[in-house]
Amino acid sequence: MNSPEIDRLIGLLAKLPGFGPRSARRAVLRLLQHPQTRMLPLAAALSEAAAAVAPCSLCGNLDSRDPCAICNDPARDRTLVCVVEGVGDLWALERAGVHRGLYHVLGGTLSALGGVGPDDLNVRPLLTRVVEEPVAEVILALGATVEGASTAHWLAERLQPSGVAVTRVGHGVPIGGALDVLDDGTLGAALKARRPA
Repeated sequence: MNSPEIDRLIGLLAKLPGFGPRSARRAVLRLLQHPQTRMLPLAAALSEAAAAVAPCSLCGNLDSRDPCAICNDPARDRTLVCVVEGVGDLWALERAGVHRGLYHVLGGTLSALGGVGPDDLNVRPLLTRVVEEPVAEVILALGATVEGASTAHWLAERLQPSGVAVTRVGHGVPIGGALDVLDDGTLGAALKARRPA
């Protein structure tokens, strides 16, 4: 029905998170209806980003500079390193403006079923960082999943000999959340992480 070029574009967009075949078709139609103002600038931006953006050699963030803007920021608290699973988590914390220290991107979590072991994660640079830099605290900001919890536990054991404080982000009832709609795991985590009122 469509030309091979259109089908290829739909297929590529459908692979992106949040896109399925229907939403990819709608996006392609909008792009093709306005190629000069939408499609060509998008193609140019994609090409430029592909050529310029790479992981930061210090933390793993994606940026066109190395070290990245966060690692180069002199206003950052260099004694705090927040460990995240992926760059998306780093961007979420930055968007929220809740962490003014540095970051370290693991690139995943340990998963026996998924075949992800310690050597598949960006762990060695983190262990080197806590010894060679003035790091006082490592915050493990990993997801509240079985993989996130096991990775956090494994990392805490590896970081213990360095003497650095290791903390985890709190898990539990979200702001505005009703108890009757939360799953058992979230309620259990919330009760275990309780603190004085």
